[in-house]
Amino acid sequence: MNRIVYLRLRKYLTVQSLQPICLYDIAHISTSSNLKSKLENEVLYQMKEEDHELLIIDGFLVIDRLSNTYPDLEFQIIGPSHTTIRVDKQKRHTPVLFICFVWILLFIGTAMAIMNFHYDVSMEEVQIRLHYLFTGEQTNHPLWIQIPYSLGLGMGMLLFFNHWFQKRFNEEPSPLEIEVFNYQQDIDNYVYHKENNYSDEPPE
Repeated sequence: MNRIVYLRLRKYLTVQSLQPICLYDIAHISTSSNLKSKLENEVLYQMKEEDHELLIIDGFLVIDRLSNTYPDLEFQIIGPSHTTIRVDKQKRHTPVLFICFVWILLFIGTAMAIMNFHYDVSMEEVQIRLHYLFTGEQTNHPLWIQIPYSLGLGMGMLLFFNHWFQKRFNEEPSPLEIEVFNYQQDIDNYVYHKENNYSDEPPE
């Protein structure tokens, strides 16, 4: 009989507070042993109030716990070496007035940034010059250039962020989503490093 148990830990897991964490919650299990069902329901950890919102379960500790309980089985981890558990505590509903205030603040800040950029690169002078080159007439308001340019700028921003409210234009992640993902990865690595009290410095 094959006594090897392969474990592939999940990278992330969201749970409710104070619930027990079983092996099937944090790992995919592959084995021909008839103990698979029992292994899946093995409780590895009981969430506590002091765990706050983040908890790291290290693969080494999982193997150590299971090896003590099932000494006749050999456990091997494939993939991530730990699971980051986030506690999904009930959040208060954000007031609509506050959302509107933040939206207006961001809108004004974005508009100011775009206008300052166009002022720095003398975009208005460029458009006036283009109008003169194409028509031979001098005007301070080449609307046939400025209006399509403004609409194209808005469309370009939508395509760049790949979102229109909850709708996505394609399956590719936007640059913002990639940056948020990388930021979350850095946070998880920091929490993992801190929770395990590693003495070595992170790689440069």
